[in-house]
Amino acid sequence: MTEAARRAAERAARDSYGRLLAFLAARTRDVAGAEDALADAFASALASWPEQGVPANPDAWLLTVARRRQTDALRRRATSKAGEARIQLMTEELEAAGASPEAIPDRRLALMFACAHPEIEAGMRAPLILQTILGLTAIDIAAAFLIPPAAMGQRLVRAKARIKDAAIPFAIPEREELAERLDAVLDAIYAAYAKGWTEIGDTAAERLADEAIWLGKLVVSLLPDEPEAKGMLALMLYAEARRGARRDGTGAYVPLERQDIDLWDEARILAAETLLREANQGGPTGRYQIEAAIQSAHVARLVTGRPNWDAVVALYDVLLGLTQSPVALLNRAAALVEIDGAEAALASLDAIANDKRMADYQPYWAARGHLCARAGRKDEAHEALTLAIGLATDEAVRHYLIGQRAKLQDG
Repeated sequence: MTEAARRAAERAARDSYGRLLAFLAARTRDVAGAEDALADAFASALASWPEQGVPANPDAWLLTVARRRQTDALRRRATSKAGEARIQLMTEELEAAGASPEAIPDRRLALMFACAHPEIEAGMRAPLILQTILGLTAIDIAAAFLIPPAAMGQRLVRAKARIKDAAIPFAIPEREELAERLDAVLDAIYAAYAKGWTEIGDTAAERLADEAIWLGKLVVSLLPDEPEAKGMLALMLYAEARRGARRDGTGAYVPLERQDIDLWDEARILAAETLLREANQGGPTGRYQIEAAIQSAHVARLVTGRPNWDAVVALYDVLLGLTQSPVALLNRAAALVEIDGAEAALASLDAIANDKRMADYQPYWAARGHLCARAGRKDEAHEALTLAIGLATDEAVRHYLIGQRAKLQDG
């Protein structure tokens, strides 16, 4: 019973955390308080479900316990009849919703746009969404945005306090307000997908990727005229189409250029192509449309067998002009080697060699090791690959890099 209860609590946390948190925080605008209340509810579940059994409606049970915790905290702070009346109204609403999980309104998208409000520091909007909606830790978020974990944790606390202090409404903004908020929402969704994409074989990570795709589809359905939303969804679908080809029958990592294209999901690729075409017809080209176009070029190159590296590098040039991203420059160098050779690619990579964010960024050292090997710089390749191996969190990728390093020693 204990193990079954634990699995039920984990499933509820995985499937319903963001939905429950958004609902609890919508009335109070106190994201931190809602998180505390929900954390208490999950702790109570782990304590009582092993003895009393898993309830028939876990979401409603969790919502009820969290609501009581939240209401008690509000009562301690209430100093007027108006405050008491507000608490009573909120309590009744929560009780009505708790009767059935289907009755709990899904306020996640509204919370996402609240987190992207102009009152929130621009650089913290996407990280805040990742923590509140998708439950990522400050450490995971810090890695995604190349910011030290301690600094990220402090900024997240301040951002949550800002929602409460500024009484930011939980609502999807009017169209004229979307431009300054949509980018953060898309960045958060894609960062969540990227984490789920990277950690192959991790069931929780793969569920995170599925959740990100679902949220991407939700944004596109609610904002069908936003080309960047379609570009981001297309980008995720191109990547997801190749998930099954990233490991061979033994579980070994397979890089893109060696993947069996028969294992690619054709339906997802066609859906991505359609979305990208619609996005390109819908308005100005943004970051996600460019990144999706790069993936489309890679797919076309491998399917037709004809090189189109010039187009890939040109697209990365456009992306660099839009974002000035060191990651875009890194990926451009990996493509440039196919046109101008390894020395030219390494020279371009030198532009970010002293960027402190690259010091523990595993893809940088893996790419540098690959380029140095292509250039015949064996000692530098060995050093870079050794660093990449040490930074790798995926065992299959780590073994692949070990194999690449061994090839240097074999000559």
